[in-house]
Amino acid sequence: MKSIQIAIDGPASSGKSTVAKIIAKAFDYTYLDTGAMYRAVTYLALRHQLTQDDTAEILSLLEEHPIAFGRNKEGEQLVFVGDVDITHAIREHQVTNNVSWVSALAPIREKLVDLQRKIAVQGGIVMDGRDIGTVVLPEAELKVFLVASVEERALRRFRENQEKGIPTDLERLKEEIALRDYKDSTRAVSPLKAADDAITFDTTGVSIEGVVEFISEKAKEILDKQSN
Repeated sequence: MKSIQIAIDGPASSGKSTVAKIIAKAFDYTYLDTGAMYRAVTYLALRHQLTQDDTAEILSLLEEHPIAFGRNKEGEQLVFVGDVDITHAIREHQVTNNVSWVSALAPIREKLVDLQRKIAVQGGIVMDGRDIGTVVLPEAELKVFLVASVEERALRRFRENQEKGIPTDLERLKEEIALRDYKDSTRAVSPLKAADDAITFDTTGVSIEGVVEFISEKAKEILDKQSN
């Protein structure tokens, strides 16, 4: 059966990564967490005290410490820059609150988008982010744009952080997510928006299983049409 490209976009904590991982495993596709890639670059920039005026230096650091993914014994995704495991470090508040300006740097996006496309051509893929359907994989057979209320997304991130032992204030988290939405949707380079041919799905009050089922059914419909 022919494989397809599945692009899942949406704002912070809309459930993209969790859903994408499950679908990729179910279809035996490659999963690529583009958000983790931008967070990794942000981690490097902050660690070396670089700002948006230091784009060339950030790119050099990325060459010296390439982003890589791995798995632990439980099958959970690990993120590395060079040989340093930054899986948990990239989820800290400092990275979260700075990733928007790093993501808005055109040379950074160009480099990562090029890498993402090279990975995508290798076969069936599920990729999540903010501009997958509009920029990275504009020819993807299935594009889904997930949305949810700020309150629900903040609560999701709050629970995730609690499980990881990351101290978090729920009200502050709501403010940070709302600000992140504004920054991502108004940036000049690849703003957060649904592709014209994307299916928008509101996940407010919908379980992860419900979202997975919805997207899986859409993917199966496309695959069935291609096989007939």
